[in-house]
Amino acid sequence: MKVRVLGCSGGIGGPRMRTTSLRVDDDILIDAGTGLADLPLEELAQIDHVFLTHSHLDHIAMLPLMLDATISLRNRPLTVYALKETTDILKKHIFNWGVWPDFSTIPHRGSQALQYREIAVGETLAVGERGGRTITVLPAIHNVPAVGYLLDSGKGCLAFTGDTESNDALWPILNEVARLRILIIETTFPNREKKLAIASKHLYPEKLDDQLKRLKSDPEIYVFHFKPAHAESLMDEIDECVRGFTLRPLQNDMVFEF
Repeated sequence: MKVRVLGCSGGIGGPRMRTTSLRVDDDILIDAGTGLADLPLEELAQIDHVFLTHSHLDHIAMLPLMLDATISLRNRPLTVYALKETTDILKKHIFNWGVWPDFSTIPHRGSQALQYREIAVGETLAVGERGGRTITVLPAIHNVPAVGYLLDSGKGCLAFTGDTESNDALWPILNEVARLRILIIETTFPNREKKLAIASKHLYPEKLDDQLKRLKSDPEIYVFHFKPAHAESLMDEIDECVRGFTLRPLQNDMVFEF
């Protein structure tokens, strides 16, 4: 599997500030934040599967626009995989004809332009027509229902936490993954704003250190979702707080193959 980072920031505010979206091979997305807007139209049209971690705008912002831009180029429905709570929010607040057309009701080449696939924590899905690729739904704890994902190519695995605070259920799962090569974990605010981090259910460096102490393997670890106001200083604070692991900031256009 090949993962390209399209966006990994916790907000906007400059040419490199793109919110969360990861492209897996050429047909899968993990989240649909503003980083998705940088793909050319022909590459947008190749995406058949979108796995959403949760319903917050920085993770879904480009989904409606992508559907609108590519509908005439698509030969099959776009499938959105998400918790029921997330799909309910999309139906009520986004694809409701008031904010944006309800593409799940628009006939298109014998089907609908959009279809939903509700998922549950612990579920493993084989995705698309290519063999050997699975995606497992991981637990996450946020202020809306949320998940992370474990991508397994058959040769190696990448874990993506999504937005989450302390997550005791995650680590026993990851510690059972024999081929965990890459972990992408969020940290959003510095320690001085930990009250805000706690209220919004995000990690901060001291809590990141506490969480990583539970990890028994040694994958490459990348940190994402820095708020733009802290983007330049947060990695230094993480390096001061976290011991025993080498951490790197996730950046746009990074590519992981596993």
